[in-house]
Amino acid sequence: MKLELRGITKRFGSLVANDHIDLTVEPGEIHALLGENGAGKSTLMNVLYGLYQADEGEILLDDVPQRFRGPGDAMAAGIGMVHQHFMLIPVFTVAENVALGHEKVRRSGALDLDAARAEVRGVADRFGFHVDPDAIVEDLPVGVQQRVEIIKALARDARVLVFDEPTAVLTPQETDELMAMMRQLRDEGVGIVFITHKLREVREVADRITVIRRGKVVGEASPTSTNAELASLMVGRAVELTVHKEPARPRPGGLVVEGLRVLTPEGVVLVDDVSFTVQPGEILAIAGVQGNGQTELTEAIMGLETRVTGSIALDGQELVGASVRRILDAGVGFVPEDRKIDGLVGGMSIAENLVLDRSDAPEFVTAGTLRRGALDDFARERIEEFDIRAQGPLTPAGTLSGGNQQKVVVAREMSRDLKVLLAAQPTRGVDVGSIEFIHSRIVAARDAGVAVIVVSTELDEVVALADRIAVMYRGRIVGIVPSDTPRDVLGLMMAGAQEAAA
Repeated sequence: MKLELRGITKRFGSLVANDHIDLTVEPGEIHALLGENGAGKSTLMNVLYGLYQADEGEILLDDVPQRFRGPGDAMAAGIGMVHQHFMLIPVFTVAENVALGHEKVRRSGALDLDAARAEVRGVADRFGFHVDPDAIVEDLPVGVQQRVEIIKALARDARVLVFDEPTAVLTPQETDELMAMMRQLRDEGVGIVFITHKLREVREVADRITVIRRGKVVGEASPTSTNAELASLMVGRAVELTVHKEPARPRPGGLVVEGLRVLTPEGVVLVDDVSFTVQPGEILAIAGVQGNGQTELTEAIMGLETRVTGSIALDGQELVGASVRRILDAGVGFVPEDRKIDGLVGGMSIAENLVLDRSDAPEFVTAGTLRRGALDDFARERIEEFDIRAQGPLTPAGTLSGGNQQKVVVAREMSRDLKVLLAAQPTRGVDVGSIEFIHSRIVAARDAGVAVIVVSTELDEVVALADRIAVMYRGRIVGIVPSDTPRDVLGLMMAGAQEAAA
């Protein structure tokens, strides 16, 4: 089945999220839709799936115009979507999830679970998915849960499948398995839209590539295009993708974590006996699939978790039990994983956000009165130094792009005298150009003698920045390895299938 989008335009007030986008997906083709977060990719697919109604343009299937009033209409027409965040009921079985929404019933009115199980087995056997119909979804690994999403779509006779950032929660091995599945589906005649911002993956699996930027199609590319060529299309300028850094020169001291445990109020262990050291002048990257204790580990280091045992010592000073204020004053800088919730106050100006953690500092306050001139001068210097694209210091932080918001957070933390920089998902949701800049600043902090901890689910980022890599799985560090450790080994560690001596 051929899919064609013609002139799709979608507005949200004055924001034009999609601007006259054309896209064609042929049967048996993997068509990658490449663009940074916020470029309009997911909005376009939500229009296709009936979740949004386009303001202009039309959708055609085999040259016949369609109008989808909701996902049910799209599914009935043969369009399926595998969402980045799975649309599964965790406590249901695989068969129950697949049957949900188009249940088959016996004459008695009871749900025909045998038919649902047979449907799962039929699709699974056809594509070699190896999924147990009676398994409870929440007990399945993330990669298998994704297969259940695919089975759901195929069980509804989907002839066009949309994969929305499908590798965001997968290990490298699970990503390879997904790519193999996509190729098999393509060979069966299914048309696939692959939404991503990961250059390596799109070059590996796509037959054609369409690049969108700020809601517009800016070009088509071949899978033989280089990463640099694709990145320049995404950003609109040449981008340096390689992280350049000299070998680390660690110095004595730094942060020493020993036997750290973090528990929920119910006593569930989220961080389990974690120990590591990061010295001044090195970057320790903590890798792992999201949800394996990384968030709780960073919050424990920053004093944001209360149910903590073990030791966190900075140059011999114990931080467990210390207030966030004391930890900041000890020289710890923190780039949180969610800048909008934990990193910025959107309604406050750039200048105000740049001094959130030192608003009472003498250089900005005299006799309890804010020195606006000193604050604005400081902000202008940071805006220039960190290449923050804004009209000026008084611009509300919430109006900035994701990349520029992240630069504000990075600028604030790196403008203090630091002993430790803790950067959690430092480039999540930012454009390639901002990634380039933020990586360079992290390396510069290391070279200036700061002990740097980078927590990231992006394996490419981990490998590019790290001097050493600690891999977390189910709350534990399963190994600390050199940065040149092969990706397949790291992937096995991320899945808990292999441990390395710390």
